[in-house]
Amino acid sequence: MRKINYGLMSMLTLLMCAITSCGDAERPSYEGPNYILFSDTLTVLAVQNNEEVFDIPVAATEACSYDRTVAVEVIDKKSNAIEGKHYTIESNTITIKAGERAANVRIRGNYDAIAATDSLGLTLRLLMQQADQWDLYEKSYEAKVILQKCCPFDINLFNGYAVLTSTYMQEFMPNVDNRLIKAIIDPEEENTIIMKDFFYDGYDVKIRFTTNDILNPLIEMDEQTFASTAEAFGTNYGDGYLHLYQSSSGISYYSTCEQFIFQYFTLYVPGMAGNNVVGTFASAIEWISNDEAKRLYLEGSMLVSETVKTDFEKK
Repeated sequence: MRKINYGLMSMLTLLMCAITSCGDAERPSYEGPNYILFSDTLTVLAVQNNEEVFDIPVAATEACSYDRTVAVEVIDKKSNAIEGKHYTIESNTITIKAGERAANVRIRGNYDAIAATDSLGLTLRLLMQQADQWDLYEKSYEAKVILQKCCPFDINLFNGYAVLTSTYMQEFMPNVDNRLIKAIIDPEEENTIIMKDFFYDGYDVKIRFTTNDILNPLIEMDEQTFASTAEAFGTNYGDGYLHLYQSSSGISYYSTCEQFIFQYFTLYVPGMAGNNVVGTFASAIEWISNDEAKRLYLEGSMLVSETVKTDFEKK
């Protein structure tokens, strides 16, 4: 679960000061009023199944000798996720136990009811008497919760036929809108695929998937040979080859749910005098079924890589 904190540093400082042992007179302690607030005002939940329960933390500025129960409501006007359909809340109250300073609103997302392209969220509000509210942090009595469907990564979903579209085609490949290509799983590198005959026949490109952050599914590429300058531009430049590397001008990412990659890459020609950068281009790669690939191949409606031709000619 990723949490985005919107500037509660002052409150957190007070909370840190309040966490002291009862007999330690040398440590400073918070001696102000008792307030209860959401720790974060915006939280993104990575919903990967129907079972996982997420905690939305609520914090108090001081511990008390008694239990404190606070009601929690969903603000309908600020929510488009539907309770009971897209999510459930375990309880409409939270209780901060005696001697403690925190509790959680517990939410479970409904994976099956959320689409990968949905933009769903709900806004929670703590209900308490006006005297118990801290005017300085009025917005901290509300918390926005985003429900993001995240499909578990499976590299096999990126193995097979795909349709490539790129701004490079618009500039350097006249009359080409799409290219039917094939990807295979790299047998040597983990979470890596090889795009066979990527833009030009005979030139493969490796793409690596990052899997350490489910909410940021990024791709990575090392520098590789993209094509010969003779094939791309009709003449030799520099050392005779175009090289490709991942551009930092945009975010290159993938979607397991929708089976696509969106990438930015930069091309340059080593050994070419002057400015050797050809440009930065955006590409989309969308995986399709074997039947759809065969249909496109037989239609002849797009450029087809040599690897794909060989596959279907054998069949």
